[in-house]
Amino acid sequence: MTAPPPPFPPRSRPHRRSPAWHLVGAYGLVVLTALLFLVFSLTLPHTFPTRDTVDSILSTQAIPAVLALAAMVPVVTGSFDLSLGYGLGLAHVMVLHLVVNHGWPWPWACLVVIAGGAVVGVLNGVVVEFGRIDSFIATLGTGSMLYAVTGWVTGGGRIVPGPHGLPAAFTGLYDSRVLGLPLPAFYVLALAVALWVVLERLPLGRCLYVIGANPRAAELVGIPTRRYTVYAFAASGLIVGCAGVLLAAQQEIGNPSVGLDYLLPAFTGALLGSTAIKPGRPNALGTVVAVAVLAVGLTGIGQMGADFWTIPLFYGGTLLLAVGLAGYSARRLRTGADAPRDAPAVPRPPPSAPGGGTAGTTP
Repeated sequence: MTAPPPPFPPRSRPHRRSPAWHLVGAYGLVVLTALLFLVFSLTLPHTFPTRDTVDSILSTQAIPAVLALAAMVPVVTGSFDLSLGYGLGLAHVMVLHLVVNHGWPWPWACLVVIAGGAVVGVLNGVVVEFGRIDSFIATLGTGSMLYAVTGWVTGGGRIVPGPHGLPAAFTGLYDSRVLGLPLPAFYVLALAVALWVVLERLPLGRCLYVIGANPRAAELVGIPTRRYTVYAFAASGLIVGCAGVLLAAQQEIGNPSVGLDYLLPAFTGALLGSTAIKPGRPNALGTVVAVAVLAVGLTGIGQMGADFWTIPLFYGGTLLLAVGLAGYSARRLRTGADAPRDAPAVPRPPPSAPGGGTAGTTP
């Protein structure tokens, strides 16, 4: 009489690369940023390695970095929010509309717009999870509706402040400096640290990673996948509202179409960031590093006198590269190669018994 087969076939030991290769995969973008800065500094010694260049990168790339972090949160759960650019355009227009056209105090206008961004995020999550509509289609549809609202609010034109301009305290949200550095850089740092704490150190973040890795397994262990995914979209909308306030303080003019220019950089940073620090997993610190790579590259290319069409070419090529590298890293993580020790464990479902139940239970 032969022994019964084991409930699961034995697993082969996954191949793991050496620690040195793991460091290269995790911190390769950091090294690439330093190398790009060095190359452009040697090529453009009089213009690139200057304080003005560093200040320009820190200030002009703050809004793309904030929006990339907003895009990263739903990606953790395996969803995509294509309404980010439209929401950014509506948020910055609404701030100026309330302040300029209705005379609201700017703090109240900012708070209302930020809260409205969170509401839009909740609606996106509800449509995706409870409406059972693919996130690409759902957020593209809601984004188109947001763009329609933006056109209705502005009448298709720009919102221009009066002769006295906007309050200095409001524009100071973008123009101020702290410790000699542009204030927007500290917004990015604070947001990245907050998201890192939530995703890497709190149970909520680990649950979000499990949902993104295997939604079915997350449901089996009792994680409310729908509710947590709505939380992710709500957080994304809240961050987009904050980015809209910052964009209004920067532009000082309400332009109904400006938000669309930030959509591609946001997703490029979010996807490329999943190949750094924690390869195969979208993460906040990796997203900041990815934005830094893009910022240094674009600044160097611009100072070398490249034509305007090189910017979308650079972003498009980097996006394709980011998707390919992110997929490769995710596949290696699923197969066990280079799996980080703190990766969230996805439980295996119990084996099926011959009677139709599960092993160890009574049908």
